[in-house]
Amino acid sequence: MTIKMKISDRLKRWLEESPDLLEDAGLISEERDLPREVARREQHDSDRILSEGARSFDRKKFRTAYGILAAVAAVILIGVLLTTVAALPRYGVENERMDEVADYYIEHALEDTGAVNIVAGMILDYRAFDTLGESFVLFTALNCVLILLRRDEPEEEGDDDYYDLTHDNILRKVGLVVIPSVILFGFYVMLNGHLSPGGGFSGGAVVGAGLILLSVAFGDAVSARVITEKGFRIVSGAALGFYCLAKSYSFYTGANHLESVVPLGTPGSIFSAGLILPLDIAVGIVVSLTMYGIYRMFRKGSLL
Repeated sequence: MTIKMKISDRLKRWLEESPDLLEDAGLISEERDLPREVARREQHDSDRILSEGARSFDRKKFRTAYGILAAVAAVILIGVLLTTVAALPRYGVENERMDEVADYYIEHALEDTGAVNIVAGMILDYRAFDTLGESFVLFTALNCVLILLRRDEPEEEGDDDYYDLTHDNILRKVGLVVIPSVILFGFYVMLNGHLSPGGGFSGGAVVGAGLILLSVAFGDAVSARVITEKGFRIVSGAALGFYCLAKSYSFYTGANHLESVVPLGTPGSIFSAGLILPLDIAVGIVVSLTMYGIYRMFRKGSLL
């Protein structure tokens, strides 16, 4: 009996010295677990407070640095603008230095570019790189709209009945006459940009309006046969690629170095002004497809 008592006493002492075993076995009462649980919660709360404090400190440092950089950038921009304004001539006062570029365009544009329309010669020859940037801005805007509004699943039938105007006989009859005229006039403006007011941007806008009217009056099936999604990507990419290749040579070697390949021609004829005519066509394609693509994405969430 004494040996049994000694063994039980030793077992109790050993278990008391090893509370983790009892805790795992669920043999410790909730009262004995309470201090340990409180300690764990306090440790967790302290760790959370420290981490939140570190994040708050990082945010304060970022805001301080951002405010300083923004203030420095604003001061620099204000200084540049004030310096530029101070260098401008007063209103109504002639300044030969400021009019030098404009005078050169007026006097030499026809000789240098072969374009009767000086504006077209300036935009697509002297400042062709800037026009390329504008075309890429339109293309990028279209891609952003595609990313934001594209629908992965096809639209269910009947969802778009409220906006369906294809059953309007007046619109369809008028569209049969107006749409071909609008698109034809757009191409005329595009192809005569080097001879008269117009060009790729204005002609492309007119053609884009005609394509939008086609989709509204005759429905998605007809417009999808005219412009498919694959064709849309190929044509717009080819137009931008041609613009880059056509003007990259003169970007690096100077203006008018392609005269031996693409002559300026006779001023006033349709095939003249060197590369201005094909560049006008390329810009017009980009503008028209961009207008049509943005309309389609807002209306249907797809180009088809």
